[in-house]
Amino acid sequence: MSYQAANPLAEDFDVELGGAWTAYWLAIVRVITGWWFFHAGVTKLIEDGLAYSYGPMYLQEMTGTALGPIPVWMGENLGWAIQALVPLGETFIGLALMAGVLVRLASAFGAFFMTLFWVGNAGFGHGLVNSDLMGLLLFLTMIVLATGRYYGLDAIIEKMEFVKQRPRLRYLLG
Repeated sequence: MSYQAANPLAEDFDVELGGAWTAYWLAIVRVITGWWFFHAGVTKLIEDGLAYSYGPMYLQEMTGTALGPIPVWMGENLGWAIQALVPLGETFIGLALMAGVLVRLASAFGAFFMTLFWVGNAGFGHGLVNSDLMGLLLFLTMIVLATGRYYGLDAIIEKMEFVKQRPRLRYLLG
């Protein structure tokens, strides 16, 4: 449907929710978000290996946040795991999003990361609506719209007989 009948190019442009432009856009958002996380994780791995000590320290400093004792406890007692899991998690989340594999599962972990980053920013020096909240909204959008089904490998995997026999797997895919 054309919004500008006088424009001769308007017939070639369709922005309906189920249209091709929406699919292209969702795939682009997924890949760029994946690159963002992949780059963050790989950079940490290159610089610190599996000993990313800032992770536990960041959690221990979250005493004045809404989550308060939970991240502090995690930083004090699970620091050894967090040092390795933060760079590995970011890297794998990024790879999954770029390839479009297990996108909902990867996005759920990404949303978890971004929630900790957003809540951990207790001072909200850049406002309540900041880049951490925007990242959280990106991950939630990918979960809701199943962006792995748009030019991602999840679209192929979901057509496999194994997944068809186990339809609950579609909650992790997509």
